[in-house]
Amino acid sequence: MNYWLIKSEPFKYSWEQFEKEGQTFWDGVRNYGARNNLRSMKIGDRAFWYHSNEGLEIVGIAEVIKEAYQDPTTPDPAWVVVDFRPYKKLKQPVSLAAIKKEPLLANMDLIRLGRLSVQAVRPEEWTHILKMAKTSR
Repeated sequence: MNYWLIKSEPFKYSWEQFEKEGQTFWDGVRNYGARNNLRSMKIGDRAFWYHSNEGLEIVGIAEVIKEAYQDPTTPDPAWVVVDFRPYKKLKQPVSLAAIKKEPLLANMDLIRLGRLSVQAVRPEEWTHILKMAKTSR
């Protein structure tokens, strides 16, 4: 299993809305690095759900339920989407400020590539953030 982080602005699409709907496809990605990460996702992979711009915190975990396919919001075949379902809400959100204070997370893409909307998360980073969130796998 691989781990990821996906960013959503809560005023556009929040964790709460995602939970209410029960699944979604991740569309609108127009960055090649983020697109390549979407293409690398496999069914069963998990992704931290990060509220960007407001909140600035990881609030939940989503699970990949359908691998990359053509983004229905554009005719350009270069862009793809992935389907997710809610897996688990974190017991305690983990803020960007808290992540920045953790030496083990200093090389996390969230810190190094802050603008990238779909990022890889290393297994040791995943485990550490779950501990910070007081959440089990």
